[in-house]
Amino acid sequence: MSKRLRENISSRYVEAANSLASKRARRKIVAYVESYDDILFWRTVLDRFEDDTRFFEVMLPSRGTLKRGKKSVLMNLISERVGRDMIACVDADYDYLLQGATHTSAKILGSPYVFHTYVYAIENYQCYAPGLHNVCVMVTLNDHAIFDFEDYLRQYSEVCYPLFVWSVWMYRTGNYNDFSLTDFCKAIDPGGFNVANPQASIDHLRGKVRRRVHFLQNRYPKAKASYRQLDGELRRLGVTPETTYLYIQGHHVFDTVVVPILTKVCNRLRMERENEINRTSVHRTQMRNEISCYENSIENIGSMLKKSVGYMACPQFKRLQADVERYLAQCDAQAATAPAASGAGGSTDAAATGAGQAQT
Repeated sequence: MSKRLRENISSRYVEAANSLASKRARRKIVAYVESYDDILFWRTVLDRFEDDTRFFEVMLPSRGTLKRGKKSVLMNLISERVGRDMIACVDADYDYLLQGATHTSAKILGSPYVFHTYVYAIENYQCYAPGLHNVCVMVTLNDHAIFDFEDYLRQYSEVCYPLFVWSVWMYRTGNYNDFSLTDFCKAIDPGGFNVANPQASIDHLRGKVRRRVHFLQNRYPKAKASYRQLDGELRRLGVTPETTYLYIQGHHVFDTVVVPILTKVCNRLRMERENEINRTSVHRTQMRNEISCYENSIENIGSMLKKSVGYMACPQFKRLQADVERYLAQCDAQAATAPAASGAGGSTDAAATGAGQAQT
């Protein structure tokens, strides 16, 4: 029985539970996410909208059946049951850029109760360039800016952009078997990185991208017009050559591009701090104590990157919050126009009807 009940929980169920609470109690809105790693991110999205009338509970749909990281599973579980008091929060992947070309993309973009990141995934937000220096400070406790993350990721994005358009074109046209997302990520791997000479990795990447773009142009000679059309559409959706890294597969940007850079930058910052301790210590015992204290204060790069909230200034993040604000305004408008005399059951039915109409 409990299994069947859990499988049939919907927005109407949550709304009915809210109606049984005290009139002074805050309304609970359940926000389902894909995996445990997503919980903190979506908490930062939704936190500012909590007040004395409502609060959010961010959670996984089912600990027993949900395969972590599988957006399709999440969508199949709750996409038909979301509504005023139950929402779904997912990574956009390519679905935002596909603009309804696939079933999943249409579901995500078509429901006012399904929210997506706009950028590829939460990892892209974590790698938001203006926030990376702060990550270095969190890791090393050294505020010396020795590397321009924004300039490097801008150049990286500009080099990748022509091939990125091809990647989206492949998925839009169903030709992704000829150039898959895995193939794209391999092609845009910058390879070795040197803090003292970052331009070398950009130049190496530029050669790889040019060769692959030339290959695809020869393989699809009739795609020129549709490629240009897609290029213009992507720009209207908010993708620019300077910010392409936000729309590339999140794990690739996180693991292959940003973490290797942060590792080498943070290693230099650590050495700089340790050299300073060596230089200013009065005697050996003080030096050892200071070095030990400093090493115990150093944090893990991956953990600090995941905890960083520098992305809150990102325009895409603000756009996501604007979507949540619009949804809440619509819910408040529905509640205000619902018949006051209908009681708890009438309120629930009205909300469910509104959700169904919005999804239709």
